[in-house]
Amino acid sequence: MLPVAPPIKPMLAKAGADIPDGDGWLHEPKWDGFRTIVFRDRDALHLRSRNDRPMNRYFPEVERTLLDALPDRCVLDGEIILPTDGGLEFETLQLRLHPAASRVDLLAAETPCSFVAFDVLGVGDEDLMAQPLGRRLEALDDLLGGQTTDDPALPATAPGPALYRTARTSDVDVARRWFVDLEDIGCDGLICKRSDQAYLPGDRGWVKVKHRRTADCVVGGYRLHKDRTGIGALLLGLYDDGDLRYVGHTSSFKAAERRELLATLEPMRAERSFSGDWGPGGPSRWSGGRETEWIAVEPKLVCEVSYDFVQSGQRFRHAATFIRWRDDKPPDACTFDQVTR
Repeated sequence: MLPVAPPIKPMLAKAGADIPDGDGWLHEPKWDGFRTIVFRDRDALHLRSRNDRPMNRYFPEVERTLLDALPDRCVLDGEIILPTDGGLEFETLQLRLHPAASRVDLLAAETPCSFVAFDVLGVGDEDLMAQPLGRRLEALDDLLGGQTTDDPALPATAPGPALYRTARTSDVDVARRWFVDLEDIGCDGLICKRSDQAYLPGDRGWVKVKHRRTADCVVGGYRLHKDRTGIGALLLGLYDDGDLRYVGHTSSFKAAERRELLATLEPMRAERSFSGDWGPGGPSRWSGGRETEWIAVEPKLVCEVSYDFVQSGQRFRHAATFIRWRDDKPPDACTFDQVTR
């Protein structure tokens, strides 16, 4: 039996505005993929997602690669990524979560993925979680051997399937260069860690520094909060050749603000706001049965939000963060010209 057994909640990161400087900090690329903990116990290998969902069936090529490369008994923390000549492809990676086995096999051959390891929680009979990160990384380097690389971009651009140990640096100037240069190959930013810190399952003990930009967006609708007494999310749009296209949502509101927003928006209900097929999506494999119904409103309100990345030039990759209302800006001035497409 492994010294560290599932389920394990992965250690997480809290948002930071700047790259931390000083002794004891280590900096790594922030990979845009599926966070995965690997449990290898002789012939058995289990890939578990951040929410402890089994991932083996979707990534048979990753499973085979890890079985061939890893020692008989170990537990790794890392990321499943989809490399291409131009860098990471998160949208295509999402398509790998397909229910049909025949389709999974086809996608594994057409879009092979790799695994990037950045921590080790156990080796053999030894539980390493209480050990400082520096000690765990020494064990990870010993464990992976030839799979280590000092090229931070290699895992994102070299053909998969493959196994890598992520690059890391204690030099803040190098980290700043990585922060800028690695955006071109799809990295989200940096993850910064203390070398003396234990592995803390579920805790936000690391620091993530992500690329953030701002845009003025039109509120085209809303979703109700699960308690039905306030706004759950504002649905955002930008104009493109006169059409209001859905670009994402923001949900960063306190309880009192949610109720106030609902009172403001209810009188503004409309039959339609977003153009054509560019409205919010319906249920998906990611929604997990959660409420996806939304209500259109007249496109009169404008707010400024921050976002990290525009996926396929059309939608924010992750939820945007509300900054402020822009009563001074007309809705039709909120166009796609603001964002990187």
